[in-house]
Amino acid sequence: MRGNRSRDTGPELALRRQLHARGLRYRVDAVVEPDVRSRADLVFRSARVVVFVDGCFWHRCPVHATTPRANAAFWEAKFRRNVARDRRIDAELAARGWTVVRVWEHEAPAEAAARVDAAVRAGVG
Repeated sequence: MRGNRSRDTGPELALRRQLHARGLRYRVDAVVEPDVRSRADLVFRSARVVVFVDGCFWHRCPVHATTPRANAAFWEAKFRRNVARDRRIDAELAARGWTVVRVWEHEAPAEAAARVDAAVRAGVG
């Protein structure tokens, strides 16, 4: 499990490079709201936009999700909890006025950056 990084993953770094090239600045691996138990991969405080870069395996990508055969019941329960937590965090942050952007690890960094850029520019105004 040591190989499963919580920050500075390949997809996250690729997205950050694209956003930085667009002139956007952000906080990395930051707490969004102190009483919401979550750390966002990228936080744009002034625009109130948070970005989560989700791995296909852990967050159940509809295209690439796979389930281990060994101990399948354990993994199914774990995946259900992960997805439920993601939805709960999305709802809590949205209720507090944040725009939540979820990016899959397989998404093209330029396309994901365009979505994030649009959300940030809409939130700044």
